[in-house]
Amino acid sequence: MSFGLTMLVLMTILILFGVGQNILDRMRLSDKGAVIFMLAIFIGGLLPDIPLGQRFSINIGGAIVPFILVVYLYVKAGTTREKVRSIMASLIAGVAVFLVGRLLPAEPETMVVDPNYVYGVVAGIVGYLLGRSRRASFIAGVMGILLADIAQGVENVIMDIPSPVKLGAGGAVDAVVISGLLAVILSELIGEFREKLQGGTEKKRLTFNHGEFSEELDPNLESYKKEEERDSHDK
Repeated sequence: MSFGLTMLVLMTILILFGVGQNILDRMRLSDKGAVIFMLAIFIGGLLPDIPLGQRFSINIGGAIVPFILVVYLYVKAGTTREKVRSIMASLIAGVAVFLVGRLLPAEPETMVVDPNYVYGVVAGIVGYLLGRSRRASFIAGVMGILLADIAQGVENVIMDIPSPVKLGAGGAVDAVVISGLLAVILSELIGEFREKLQGGTEKKRLTFNHGEFSEELDPNLESYKKEEERDSHDK
């Protein structure tokens, strides 16, 4: 069993025991829904690829199911700003993964680690840095891998390279899983840290929504100030 599929099994077990419920709630994803998607990715990753032509094929667990999950989370995004950010972050993550692929050795056997792990880490980090919220980070991380694969396929067609492109197949499943999980974990850990900072002097006038600080005043804080003003006038 590959590293990515092993991570899926472990995450599924943890969710069944109630671990990570807060993260799922913030992503607008139920524990049952998360388990279903993880099982679908696991089972789909073991199924044969679906041919899309002479050069292209697609894997159910490594591409189709993750894309369906991405669409679901995109629809559930809280604001238009978050949706736009997830799209931009996905495009940049795809470019980053594509460029990293150009920098890595042509022969994967010469590398100490599987290049798909590198792609997953790069997409996950870029996804978090630009996505910011948990949903947008996950979307960008996963789509970064898928878009890089599509870009490689387009290049193969343009350059008339006979090498087949298997979207989400083989090690790509590991890259997709690593990128999505890493993006969410970074967003959760750093997001929690930033939420604690909200009580600081610089964050008192900010509210924390959808994994990021907003410049809008906290309505509770505003009402509290109005009460103070009324009290001072009464005196």
